[in-house]
Amino acid sequence: MTLSPLARRALVVVTGLVLLVMYAPLLLVVVNSFNTDPSMTWPPTGLTTEWWGRAADSVGARDAVLTSVKVALGATAIALVLGTMLALALQRFSFYGKNTVNLLVILPIALPGIVTGIALNNAFRGILAVDLTIGTVIVAHATFCIVTVFNNAIARLRRMGGNLEEASADLGAGVWTTFRLVTFPQLRSALLAGGLLSFALSFDEIIVTTFTAGNGTETLPIWILNNLFRPNQAPVVSVVAVVLILVSVVPIWLAQRITGDTETAR
Repeated sequence: MTLSPLARRALVVVTGLVLLVMYAPLLLVVVNSFNTDPSMTWPPTGLTTEWWGRAADSVGARDAVLTSVKVALGATAIALVLGTMLALALQRFSFYGKNTVNLLVILPIALPGIVTGIALNNAFRGILAVDLTIGTVIVAHATFCIVTVFNNAIARLRRMGGNLEEASADLGAGVWTTFRLVTFPQLRSALLAGGLLSFALSFDEIIVTTFTAGNGTETLPIWILNNLFRPNQAPVVSVVAVVLILVSVVPIWLAQRITGDTETAR
């Protein structure tokens, strides 16, 4: 479809306005992390890197970053194993209730976070009778991280088809040998992209974390929320928010590049 020059210019303007509304608040946070005024008045009266030094020296912020990394790595590891297994089962086999299972796998990422958080809190404390710890946060995050790995893996399996796997079986290779030498090499980039997306999704999750973390577990988003309205901490919070943005954006960018490069090669 060919657009007229007027329609093309209108589309450019609308796209620019949408991007401005989406990213202007993020740019504001970045600028405020260098603002000399602790109250973060606008426009800034000057620029300084003092708050970055204070953020680096903040024990609470460093501990929160470490906790978020542990949670994200744990949730990503679980998601990679279970998401890959689910994708293989639903794509390579036919069984009763297959469509229902497919829906149930995808559902957690579509549900509101507060619903998932309340449900998991009731399950951990009521049904399983376990204390809320970093382990419960990892399990909670894995429930929605599985979806990103599953979607990437099943999309790749659909494009792969089963001819090479059938040929491997005809030549005498077992199930694990076929997976290791035929299936996994073709899935590798999709799993890497899914893992990066899972890490980013887990790292900045706050709603589900609030309902499943114990008193001693403070991830980076929770640390930001707890310190956001403390006057002396406002500039440091802006710095930590910038770090959170970078940690979230980089894995997503890498995942997009990996997926795009793979599709171009194919």
